[in-house]
Amino acid sequence: MDVKRINLALQGGGAHGAFSWGVLDRLLDEPGIEIRGISGTSAGALNGAALAAGLSCGPGKRGREAARQNLAYVWSQVAQVSDNSMVRWLYSMFPVPRAWQRLTELFSPIAWLESLTRVFSPYDSGPFYSNPLESILCGMPHPHLGREEGPAFFVTATNVRTGLVRVFGGAEVTVQTILASACLPELFRAVEIDDPATGRREAYWDGGYSGNPALFPLYRPDLPRDIVIVNINPMLRDAIPKTPAEIQDRVNEISFNASLLAELRAINFVKRLFAEDRLTGRPMKNVLLHSIMDEELMNSLSASTKLIPQPGLLQQLHDAGVQAADRFLASDAACIGERDSYDLSQIFGRR
Repeated sequence: MDVKRINLALQGGGAHGAFSWGVLDRLLDEPGIEIRGISGTSAGALNGAALAAGLSCGPGKRGREAARQNLAYVWSQVAQVSDNSMVRWLYSMFPVPRAWQRLTELFSPIAWLESLTRVFSPYDSGPFYSNPLESILCGMPHPHLGREEGPAFFVTATNVRTGLVRVFGGAEVTVQTILASACLPELFRAVEIDDPATGRREAYWDGGYSGNPALFPLYRPDLPRDIVIVNINPMLRDAIPKTPAEIQDRVNEISFNASLLAELRAINFVKRLFAEDRLTGRPMKNVLLHSIMDEELMNSLSASTKLIPQPGLLQQLHDAGVQAADRFLASDAACIGERDSYDLSQIFGRR
């Protein structure tokens, strides 16, 4: 069988990451696809951790089944942080008066979460603070991270002090680095990790601010040319946002797509240089880009659903991911190793 080797770039986007879960489920079911590299941010780092830890358990069906078990476990646990359980967790994080609790329970948590996080900080919870993602990661059926076996795995976080992207790879990938990548500062305390490069303890926030996801770690010479980006943040929205919620949602999407668009623009420039034979003999990798997305579905959702992991929505996103991966395999898998199937000219034009 002709095996096609790929790298995966997994975007972050809260509960919308269940779409990537469905994509990964379908790719793991395809024996002709081999995943050699993974770069993930936030929810993409969570998915990547489950995938990489599972695949490190062994070759063939053994590793693939372990990865599927990890992914199913992670999202079954995330599904429990929904509606009232999310409200209870947030109340445990923030010192909200009981009368206000009773009032806010009448509404969706998103209706008051933004206002609440402008008044209270995750640091206000004192010794009662906990990050619910930590127990989920530690409870995976196959929890081993940072192994040499399996695909290369890279996790993106944002250094709070410098504002620069920080990519963790190899043995650096731990539960703490995954938590750092998924650390929305309005909800979670910054994750502090010792950095031997700087000789100090650095604090990190969500990687989506600086790389969603970072593509450059996948340029390594020993990794395949093909990068499959699993998009969960819409690039295009035809309708002009008019309500405060719509405006904030679009600002959120643009902000968390900015770093990816910058990398895609750089790749597009390099591709033009290759097409003009201006990089002959230079150690530059001409990567091949592919994308799995469902713009119609993601345009029907909003930023609020990223924070409300309702089981029904997660299942809908998972199933949509399976179908999107199916379409990719049917229409674009033949391009792997040969040419791009993601046309950057649609984004940046042909000039």
